[in-house]
Amino acid sequence: MSEFAEVPKLAGVAKASRRGASGRTRFARRIATSALVLAAGFALAACATDEGGATGSTSTPEVLPPVMVQLDEIDGTTVEVPITNVIVLQGDDTTFTAWEADIADPSVAEFTPGRDDGSAQFDPGITPLKIGETEVALNNTESGDSLTFTVKVVETR
Repeated sequence: MSEFAEVPKLAGVAKASRRGASGRTRFARRIATSALVLAAGFALAACATDEGGATGSTSTPEVLPPVMVQLDEIDGTTVEVPITNVIVLQGDDTTFTAWEADIADPSVAEFTPGRDDGSAQFDPGITPLKIGETEVALNNTESGDSLTFTVKVVETR
């Protein structure tokens, strides 16, 4: 009879294991569901907009497009540029590498000549260095064209 006495104990263990297995299954399902809910929450948070309407992290500064100016329209004008931006001088497709600049106050802005590296062509430009104003005289050594304008470097808005 001791042999049969053991059977109910095993059956009881098996029952408990089955209950435990279904309990573990329910627990595993709850964990998986919680993980999915958390992942969805993180995904939505990553796509959320801040008060300014920008998406993503607010610690990443917004990249501004360069200030594009036409060489045939710039003479005698003032070009305003945020300190974190650049001025691109466009409109000369043939002698863009021949432009030179004389900047009255080189601590305010610097000139970058146009260039052709064989795979791409780059217009000349002006990079702001500090807040302020300076006169810029451009001369094209090939065409003989010259023009003068003012660069006003301002805080980024």
